[in-house]
Amino acid sequence: MNKTKIILLVIYFACIEAFSQHVTDANSILHNVIPVEYATSPEKPKAEDITVVLLNICNYLDENTPAILIDKETKKEINNLSKVDENSIIKPVDFRLISYEWGVTYAGMLLAAEVTGDNRFTNYTYDRFEFLSRLERAFLAFEKSHPDTKHLMKSVLHPNALDDAGAMCAAMIKAKQDGCESDLDLMINNFMDFISNQQFRFPDGTLARNFPFPNTLWLDDLFMSVPALAQMGKYTGDTKYYDDAIKQLIQFSERMFNAEKGLYMHGWVEGMDQHPQFHWARANGWAVMSMVELLEVLPNDYKNRDKVLALLRKHVYGLAKYQSKNGMWHQLIDREDSYLETSATAIYTYSIARAINRGWIDASAYKPMVYLAWNAVANQVNEKGQVENTCVGTGLGFEPAYYFYRPVSVYTAHGYGPVLLAGAEIIKLLNNQK
Repeated sequence: MNKTKIILLVIYFACIEAFSQHVTDANSILHNVIPVEYATSPEKPKAEDITVVLLNICNYLDENTPAILIDKETKKEINNLSKVDENSIIKPVDFRLISYEWGVTYAGMLLAAEVTGDNRFTNYTYDRFEFLSRLERAFLAFEKSHPDTKHLMKSVLHPNALDDAGAMCAAMIKAKQDGCESDLDLMINNFMDFISNQQFRFPDGTLARNFPFPNTLWLDDLFMSVPALAQMGKYTGDTKYYDDAIKQLIQFSERMFNAEKGLYMHGWVEGMDQHPQFHWARANGWAVMSMVELLEVLPNDYKNRDKVLALLRKHVYGLAKYQSKNGMWHQLIDREDSYLETSATAIYTYSIARAINRGWIDASAYKPMVYLAWNAVANQVNEKGQVENTCVGTGLGFEPAYYFYRPVSVYTAHGYGPVLLAGAEIIKLLNNQK
């Protein structure tokens, strides 16, 4: 054996001897000295770091959702709104200004402004709501002479689904209560009239759909209705809106909540003996956020508030069981072979953090997991301010492959509002918890 090999062997056995002497459970508790490499840091985040993430998103969206009207043929900007017609469109960049996803984004901007004190978030929502208010009046005038012509504000003036009405309505009411001076009441009342009086319902009053499948419940529709009803109850003082919101939560849950798992199925079809038990992550997010939004405005002694609170606790407990080791949740929550999805994780982060902040659930039990969840979400925001790994819009599926293979994209609008809400609520949690 040559000299070099002898030296290497001496070093090798010396290392083993040193480890056996100095790092054992007898002389130094192993879990205190062996380094652990986490996929996502479980440490408590810092408010200033969260604010950087939120501003990064705000700056990206401000640049890529301009409140500018153009002619789609000439591409020229339209400054005189009395000249609008069927060719008038909002300048297309990355996202639309009128969608339920953007209703969540407007609400997220308002909450981010509240906790950071930065008026860039407020201005984003206020400026675009003022723009939409002016467009509403311009196209109302256009319709008088062109009643059957399609135009960009058609879904606002004539909602055709809960997607058209609920999230935008809730965000506009929040903006009014926040101090927005734009005249939004015409849109608010129009949206609410659709939810309360025009959307298809089952005989027991449960909001339902007849397209693309007849007599179906989509879990998504809890969020497309309940927060708007809750906010309208607070805005007007009329408790009929609270009563309808509570009824929706209870009657959806009676049909769609799997008590054993603590999760909701995505869809329920009247007439089926066995309903498709696919626990799609984002739909469960819409459900838990609907409970949080309703509890936020309900008086403490309101009838059946206790039932809503009980549902929230059961659902949060169920969700907690399925959080992955890196802090995120899977596209199909109970299927670890499905991909990890950002928008749902962000919604859970916001909802659970708010439930802790309001004292509805135990902070000791859920605070560590919600910090881990936020750290995972923050890792999904790239340097441009884009939110990665968000599932595109998704209908009802009747086989798991449908959910497994839904694409993800940074241009999926569903991710941005939830991340803003999540970050803002985590800052509140950091400020509240000792």
